[in-house]
Amino acid sequence: MPRGASPKREREYEKIEKKFEKEGRYKGREKEVAARIVNKQRAKSGEAKKSSLTKRKNIKKKS
Repeated sequence: MPRGASPKREREYEKIEKKFEKEGRYKGREKEVAARIVNKQRAKSGEAKKSSLTKRKNIKKKS
């Protein structure tokens, strides 16, 4: 998890990671995928600076 993540987001990250491990999804990448999901949620709620999705949309508009 990135620095500055709230305890709520930390718990959410751990829950998602364990869920993926239990289901056998994203083998070897559970932590990465869980972190990406939580980061997107943080960005969407305004807790992070910008989401990668927002950056991609801005780049496409400029071109």
